[in-house]
Amino acid sequence: MRTLIYVPIIHTSADLGSLAKDVVKRGRENLGEKFWREHEKTVLGFWDAIIEYFDSVEVSGVKIYQDGMIGEAEVGEKIVEEGVKSGSKNYELVSKLLKRGAVLVKTEDFNLVKKELDKLCKITQAKNLREKIIGFIKYKLTKDILLNKRDRFIAKRIAETLYSDEKGILFIGAYHNVKNKLPKDILIKEIKSIERVRGYHKLLPFYNKNKERLERLSKYLISKVENVTAAIL
Repeated sequence: MRTLIYVPIIHTSADLGSLAKDVVKRGRENLGEKFWREHEKTVLGFWDAIIEYFDSVEVSGVKIYQDGMIGEAEVGEKIVEEGVKSGSKNYELVSKLLKRGAVLVKTEDFNLVKKELDKLCKITQAKNLREKIIGFIKYKLTKDILLNKRDRFIAKRIAETLYSDEKGILFIGAYHNVKNKLPKDILIKEIKSIERVRGYHKLLPFYNKNKERLERLSKYLISKVENVTAAIL
């Protein structure tokens, strides 16, 4: 049976490229400087827990599928290298896994990723409020369609490239829904609950009314990964 370790991820600002400055600015404005710093600590703690887990797992020959990865071989490795330079914890981990013998696989369609990025850039690069609102509306109208297309492409790539008895790791944003699109003969193991990661995201804008729930979710996100997949990998 094919095995896929499913890692629902939280993006750090370093993962967002040209969007990072605007996202951080809005985060500080909407959440306040103090809570934004707490959020950043949670995200870094989350990645520390994920990295610690994979440090103890044998990954030689394991295939790596990465959110946003539009290349493989030298092109993919260059993308990973640039991500590490920008400070991405996600790419730092992928780089470590590759050095230990894991194999990077092209995961996404370039055109679909570019379409989504272009729409987000139109929002962040808007010259005035009117342009920003128009860009936001256009993005909202197409976001789910684009995400669904990306998820179907990712699932298809995994189905086509993860062969019988092989093992893979998927690092994917929590709002993606790749899991339900994968073939039934792929054994899926989540090392963090998708629903809890999504729950943290959803409650962030309303933290004043959900401080206790957010605190519980934060503790879960930074907690040590249970060793449920050790026998598989």
